[in-house]
Amino acid sequence: MKLYPLQFEPFFKERIWGGTKLRTELNKPITSDLTGESWEISAVENFVSIIANGTFKGKSLNELINEFPEAILGINVFTRFGKKFPLLFKYLDAQKDLSIQVHPDDALAQKRHNSFGKTEMWYVMQADADARLIVGFKEKSSPEEFIQNLNGKTLLDILDTKKVNQGDVFMLDTGTIHAIGAGTVIAEIQQTSDITYRVYDFDRVDANGNARELHIDLALDALNYDKIEAQRFYSKTENISNEVVNCRYFTTNFIPLDGNLNTHKNQSSFTVYMCVDGDFRLTVDGENYTYKKGDTILLPAALTDFQFSGKASILEIYIS
Repeated sequence: MKLYPLQFEPFFKERIWGGTKLRTELNKPITSDLTGESWEISAVENFVSIIANGTFKGKSLNELINEFPEAILGINVFTRFGKKFPLLFKYLDAQKDLSIQVHPDDALAQKRHNSFGKTEMWYVMQADADARLIVGFKEKSSPEEFIQNLNGKTLLDILDTKKVNQGDVFMLDTGTIHAIGAGTVIAEIQQTSDITYRVYDFDRVDANGNARELHIDLALDALNYDKIEAQRFYSKTENISNEVVNCRYFTTNFIPLDGNLNTHKNQSSFTVYMCVDGDFRLTVDGENYTYKKGDTILLPAALTDFQFSGKASILEIYIS
């Protein structure tokens, strides 16, 4: 058994707010002009990723983990999560505003849905000139104020908006009210969960004239009503791993690659690399693999030594 860097067949998701930038910006083979998401690595039920390259091509991520749990996941990850792959990796194209929403924490998600919660991180890959995100409340709020503004169609008045540019990062702890704004392409790292409580959808309807379901009652005790600071600022020193986010669910580093970088890992966790700009070559056990913007690569934990070369911006994700 020889492990190698794994890539997967993406799941493309049509969304009311989707567009075509996953094709034009990331060269994804989408067929719909309303494609909102590309699920790159997933273990969500009914959407378990299928390996697209090499010896294990055609096997599912879960099948490979069942065969080689510690070698794929890493000793610490396997100890903590068993054979469940704990993260979900996506690219999103918001041609229009997403709904305003919130995600439950682990305790609430387990109680209501037998699921992980949904802590997530956004890296802005592309942003139009006027692109904005909604992240949290402007000031400390309350359930009563929230409902009053929701009913009065003034919810946006109490929410914090951030103008965004390429390279901006936002950390969305569970309970943070949020929405991705129109004109952005986002790389998203999150817990393995598809639980979303939608609280406002700008009164829009789909092609059949139907409004999407709202989950206001569920959201009320999931929301964090405190004022929070979601944006993360980080170093961009070339050819090293610059820490961006370090939380109990994942660590994300930013690698501005320009030339060569030798990397050594222990076997505690798998590592995922998302190429958010440029292209690079990865050399593992004497074999060369090439990647470009929009590619997502899973390195099994058993692979500990490898080399990067090229000019690219890369997100490096693992579990500490």
